[in-house]
Amino acid sequence: MLRQMKKRIAILGSTGSIGTQALDVIRQHPDRFEVYALSANHNAELLAKQAREFHPEVVCIADESKYGCLQDALSDLPVKVWTGEDSISEMVTMPSIDIVLAAMVGYAGLRPTIAAIKAKKIIAFANKETLVVAGDLVCRLCRENHTALLPVDSEHSAIFQSLTGEGDNEIEKILLTCSGGPFRTWSKEAITAAKAEDALKHPNWDMGAKITIDSATMMNKGFEVIEAKWLFGVEPEQIQVLVHPQSIIHSAVQFADGSVKAQLGMPDMRLPIQYAFSYPERLSSNFPRIDFFNLPQGLTFETPDIKRFPNLQLAYDAIAKGGNMPCVLNAANEVAVQAYLQDKISFFGMSELIDKTMQKATFIDRPAYEDYVNTDSEARHYATELI
Repeated sequence: MLRQMKKRIAILGSTGSIGTQALDVIRQHPDRFEVYALSANHNAELLAKQAREFHPEVVCIADESKYGCLQDALSDLPVKVWTGEDSISEMVTMPSIDIVLAAMVGYAGLRPTIAAIKAKKIIAFANKETLVVAGDLVCRLCRENHTALLPVDSEHSAIFQSLTGEGDNEIEKILLTCSGGPFRTWSKEAITAAKAEDALKHPNWDMGAKITIDSATMMNKGFEVIEAKWLFGVEPEQIQVLVHPQSIIHSAVQFADGSVKAQLGMPDMRLPIQYAFSYPERLSSNFPRIDFFNLPQGLTFETPDIKRFPNLQLAYDAIAKGGNMPCVLNAANEVAVQAYLQDKISFFGMSELIDKTMQKATFIDRPAYEDYVNTDSEARHYATELI
């Protein structure tokens, strides 16, 4: 029997929630996966600790002010230490890398993801903003370079798993589930006064601050609608969002014959990360299993309330408009979330800021990469002025 070659993995955003859980997957399967490269934005201390454990070929810190301390921390190891955003995009093109886990948060993930695609790497895809901002461009580049986007988001992984083996069978509808976030049962009046510390108390998932706020506003689900359009070649009207508080059914696909296939599991991001790394194989794991006889309550579903969570409608509006409008949506949302975390605007102030920015920004029907860069800058400028 031939010995299985290890897959060499680059993790963009290794100190974040997805990145640290990906490293846990690699710990469980050291015979199958090897860390080749790691990058982080600011957290040089944790990045150095990870490098000491996994001995990658290269580490890269985006924040150039942290380069010296990272270099000093790893001076006794044969690890290349790079810095700057340009270096991250260069790092993902290294010939020895097999898989790039794109787990950077926000717009910053677009450029290195494009670089990895052009280098014909397999992309384990956890940076939804990249497809929100430039889905048409990214998907076209994947086709041209004959490379794959393997979804890591639990919902899109569930859809991907439900579609595996279905060939060209017609999709009637995608059922995209969400937990409803921390404010699912709150009145609009109560949500109006909600602070960031309230929004950061997610009932089911352990995530970073930005994505947790996006979950609270349901912008995260709006982004996932846009992402699903590009990943699975469906129209927005074929994507139905279901609030599923138990987070057991991660998403489902309804086919033309009326059959529905779903993927179920406990709310643990390590499962979709591992599947993206090992696809098409399923590897053993010690992740929690569902005990159907001891679930805390039945599996329930609700229709999302657009009045309490208007960001979901804004996402549908952006993808309906098309062009660079989803890029505007993302840029304005990143500014709004940061302002909310700093207590500069209210919960619903985020939606108002995004809506006004979408109305004011320059619309481009068929944007090129440079148009996305300019749109992101323009939208951030408008949004910042509105705060």
